[in-house]
Amino acid sequence: MSECCSSVENKTSHPKKHLCPANGLEYAEVSTRSISHHIKGSWEWSPTSDRYFFCDDAACDVVYFGEDGSTILNSQLRTKVGAKEDSGDKLLCYCFGVSLNDFQSNPLIKEFVIAKTKDGLCSCDTSNPSGRCCLKDFPKLTD
Repeated sequence: MSECCSSVENKTSHPKKHLCPANGLEYAEVSTRSISHHIKGSWEWSPTSDRYFFCDDAACDVVYFGEDGSTILNSQLRTKVGAKEDSGDKLLCYCFGVSLNDFQSNPLIKEFVIAKTKDGLCSCDTSNPSGRCCLKDFPKLTD
């Protein structure tokens, strides 16, 4: 698989999760590189924290937050965050533009995404607002 969807060991001693200042739940770290690809007016954004985190709670308006308590709200992004949407148009895969409706009408789309990911053609680290691999966002199929 490509580097964006493979696990890279982080040798730092600080935790990779932090509590969202809005809902108090713990979320994973995200790079400023990922944020800068989704925030409106990225050329005007100056990070105030050394580390940022991604809140995927659909009920919370905060999408990104810093260790310093700074927040970036859904309204401040130019990208719709699939984890915060409940329509069939929500994106599961940002790299190839696959929506929930697309997947539900053709579950084999996931195999296409897996193949492209193995070929190193994904860009989840910047395309997905979470900065992580899109494959985990596909729903599990039930028999």
